[in-house]
Amino acid sequence: MTASGAPVARIRLREFSRSLPMSLLRAREAVMAHFRPGLQKLGITEQQWRVLRALTSVAEIEVTELAKATFLLAPSLSRIVKDLEERCLIRRRPHDLDLRRGLICISPQGRALIETAGNQSEVIYAEITRRYGELRLAQLQELLRDLEAVLMDPISTENVERHEGE
Repeated sequence: MTASGAPVARIRLREFSRSLPMSLLRAREAVMAHFRPGLQKLGITEQQWRVLRALTSVAEIEVTELAKATFLLAPSLSRIVKDLEERCLIRRRPHDLDLRRGLICISPQGRALIETAGNQSEVIYAEITRRYGELRLAQLQELLRDLEAVLMDPISTENVERHEGE
């Protein structure tokens, strides 16, 4: 029953395996299965790789911005940064104007690791491109960017709730 006392219409859920989140997760796992062994050989996790890769595209970045760029929660990123700093793969320093904020950059050792892993990564990308097709891969990446852009704003459930009471 809704708040007004009307019966709630039952909405049939799509098959679990056909849900968008599961399709995206399966695709991600299929891709990452090819990259994980190389990362493991280098002794880095997928999340550490994400952080190092993000750092290659900037001179320095604030920790909060790095969290956003890598889609990592602050507590996880804090542990990752600590580990990468201990391994001399990144450098951390206080912000010049606000000592509470930290700035992070990749170190020369981190760049060397990225270069080694990057060579392996490009071989895998070439094989994915060969198997899936250059045009299809470009279209897929464009579609995923479009999906992300369209879903940046929250989806309202007001219409669903309104229709349930009818």
